[in-house]
Amino acid sequence: MGVVTSWADRFRLRQYVKASLWIVPMIGLVLGALLAEAALAVDSADWPSGWHYSATTASGVLTAIVGAMVALLGFVVTIGVLVVQQATGTLSPRYMRLWYRDRLQKAVLATFTGTFAFSFSLLRSVESASVPDLGVTLAGAAVAVSLVLLLIYLNRFTHSLRPVAIADLVARMGKNVFTGGAAAIRGAAPHGDGAVPSDGSVLQIRTERGGAIQAFDVPGLIAEAARHECVFVVTRLIGDFVPPGTVLVEVRGGTSRPDPERVNSLVALGAERTIEQDPAFALRILVDIAIRALSPAVNDPTTAVQVINYIEWFLHTVGRTRLPGRYVLADRDGDARLVLPGRDWDNYLELAVCEIREYGGSSVQICRRLRAMLDGLLDALPSSQHPAVRAQSLLLQEAVEREFTDPARRAVAEQADHQGIGGRQDGPGGAKFRDA
Repeated sequence: MGVVTSWADRFRLRQYVKASLWIVPMIGLVLGALLAEAALAVDSADWPSGWHYSATTASGVLTAIVGAMVALLGFVVTIGVLVVQQATGTLSPRYMRLWYRDRLQKAVLATFTGTFAFSFSLLRSVESASVPDLGVTLAGAAVAVSLVLLLIYLNRFTHSLRPVAIADLVARMGKNVFTGGAAAIRGAAPHGDGAVPSDGSVLQIRTERGGAIQAFDVPGLIAEAARHECVFVVTRLIGDFVPPGTVLVEVRGGTSRPDPERVNSLVALGAERTIEQDPAFALRILVDIAIRALSPAVNDPTTAVQVINYIEWFLHTVGRTRLPGRYVLADRDGDARLVLPGRDWDNYLELAVCEIREYGGSSVQICRRLRAMLDGLLDALPSSQHPAVRAQSLLLQEAVEREFTDPARRAVAEQADHQGIGGRQDGPGGAKFRDA
């Protein structure tokens, strides 16, 4: 992968390590071999009688453990193939990036490879006059640990691949990234109005390579701008795909010219978006799962309703935060140094509602659940967010009128229902907000 020198290189390396399924098991393999050598070094004839084995027994036990670990590794790989099939068929291919990072899965693989290496290393040292009694006992204990982890992994596998469990995981990740980013932006607010120089020459810094914008080194960009006493204006949203040669940063003002290569090294580009600094990508995954459930091949509106529950939860978090769509960040002295484009409330709401409304507009259950979500947003969020919500309510009403030409069916589809069908309650919701 070359020498890692820049922040962007280190970020990509961290992403590779997090997504890799071989690095942690390889570490387990090496540790298993090293622990076997340590067990041989401290082996003694003074162990309790129950820890002594004949050469035949030790060879049989270790041989069985080696074979069992290979079989269990194949079993876990088979489960991984099933996950890929389910994720790409009924969930969202974007979810695979999160599944690769599952720590429990890597721990299971590392335990299996470590136990294999440990047992195989001991097996080579078994002789008729020399049996690694301590090692054989530890190998048995390692098998027990491996089986316990396997059971935990199977329980996790069977429960965590339900769409509602994935929606909960993704929504929590997106919420944490959003709240953390909002707090960081508030903490870096400039003194005064944070005006950005608009006169003078503008230096355009173009990206040298293409890819999706995965993350910005915000402290690094601020420090670099402060060093040249200028302001960096980022021109593209995080998550955007940029081809080589795209203007990525505009430099306003300054006493010297920053090095374009150094500025580019503070922006991480990759093959696809990540959630690290992009909470909208979490919302994108949730919407993908919902519309996949609404496809004619699946036709599962109840799953879509369950996902909408978490979309609504995420929107309530976003809607309570002021989103100007443009963020000015300052250095330690309070001087404006970095301008980042951001998504406003309209962008988040459109992403959350548009495709679900289009693909689920013919479903009574989806129309009623979307109506309840929009009414709930009107009830809970500040008035500044209401115009966008009412615009989406109007589009939903037009979709209902277009899909349900029969008055009786249309009247049913127009009702707000938090469960889609079977949970509507008359109260201070629906009609009051729709008529506002």
